[in-house]
Amino acid sequence: MKNYCLTLAYDGSRYQGWQGQGNTENTIQARVTAVLERMTGRPADLQASGRTDAGVHARGQVASVRLETGLSCAEIRDYLNRYLPQDIGVLSVAVAPERFHARLSAHYKTYAYQIWNSALPDVFGRKYRLSLPKPLDLDAMSRAAQLLEGTHDFRSFCGLTRFRKSTVRTVFSIEICRAGEEITLRYTGDGFLNRMVRILSGTLVEVGLGGRPPEWVQEVLDARDRSAAPGALPPQGLFLESVGYTPYHPVRRPD
Repeated sequence: MKNYCLTLAYDGSRYQGWQGQGNTENTIQARVTAVLERMTGRPADLQASGRTDAGVHARGQVASVRLETGLSCAEIRDYLNRYLPQDIGVLSVAVAPERFHARLSAHYKTYAYQIWNSALPDVFGRKYRLSLPKPLDLDAMSRAAQLLEGTHDFRSFCGLTRFRKSTVRTVFSIEICRAGEEITLRYTGDGFLNRMVRILSGTLVEVGLGGRPPEWVQEVLDARDRSAAPGALPPQGLFLESVGYTPYHPVRRPD
C-alpha cells in the first residue's frame, strides 16, 4: 500500500464544502472517496490540507490517501477524472513519502478572495466573485492589511465562537491588487481559522468603503472577540489557490 498526494481543483458552488458529512454525500471529499473506493474495491481515508466551506472553490487543494492498486499515478488521475463530476478535477497524482500528510505536513496556504468592483453587472463571473458597486479605497485597505500581517491572536476573525484550540496564526502576506474591474485579496499564512479569510476580507472591505479608518483593524485584533469584526463575506468569491510543503519564503517583486 502506497501513500499518494493528489492535487485537485473544484467549483464549490453546489457542494456542502470539502468535509464528508453523515447526512449528505454532497461534499468534495465524499465524491472523490467514492471514486477511489470504486477503483480499488477498498475503503479510502482521503485527507485534505484543509476543509473548504460550502460554496468555496479550489485551484490547488492537496489531499493524501493510502491506496493498494497496480495502477500508475497517471492511470489513477485519469480514472478519477473519468468518473468524477465535471466540476471536480484531479490535476496530478504522485507517490508521496510514507509520512506525508496533506494537512499535517503543510507549511502554508494561499487563499484569494475575488471582488467585482463595478456598478455594471458581472454576468459571467457572478458565481466566482463578490459584486460591489461602490468604489473601494485600495490604499486604505493596504494600510489596514499591514496591521493584520504577522503573528497575532485572530480570535476576532474566527467563525466558531466556542473554538477551544489556539487562535494564534501567522499571516505572512496580504496582497491587494486590481486588474480592470476585478480586485483580488490574496492571503498567505501558516493556517487559517474557520471563515477567517472571509471575515478578514469583510474587514478590509469595510475600510475600503470608508466605514472605518485603517487603524480600526488593530482594535478588532486586540478585542479578541468575534463581535468586534464585521460579518464574513459570501463564499463564492473565495478560492484555495495553493498549499506549500516547504518553509515559506516571500517572493521578491521588482520595484
